[in-house]
Amino acid sequence: MVGGSARSRAPRECARDPQAWPDAVVDDVAAAVVQAIARRLADALRERHLSRRQAADLLGVNRQTIGDVLDGRTWPDVATIARLEASLNTPLWPPLARR
Repeated sequence: MVGGSARSRAPRECARDPQAWPDAVVDDVAAAVVQAIARRLADALRERHLSRRQAADLLGVNRQTIGDVLDGRTWPDVATIARLEASLNTPLWPPLARR
C-alpha cells in the first residue's frame, strides 16, 4: 500500500520535468497511473466541452479536486476515481499494459 514518504511528493513531482505534466516522462509506476488518469479525465472533459467548474458541478465533486487531479497535485483516491468514471461513463484507470 502506498503511504508514508511515497505520497509526500505530488505525482507531478515524480516526473522528469514536472512543468511538462501530464506529458512528461514519469518513471514511478504509481505516478504514471495518476498521469494516465489525468490525461483521460482531460480528454473526457474536452470531448464534453466542460470547464473544470462545469465538470465539478456536473460530477458532484469539488472544483479543486478536478484541478488537482488534472494538474498532478494529488494522489486521487479510489472513491473519487470511481465517481468520476461513473459520472462520465468513461474509464479513467489505465490498462495494465501501460504500467
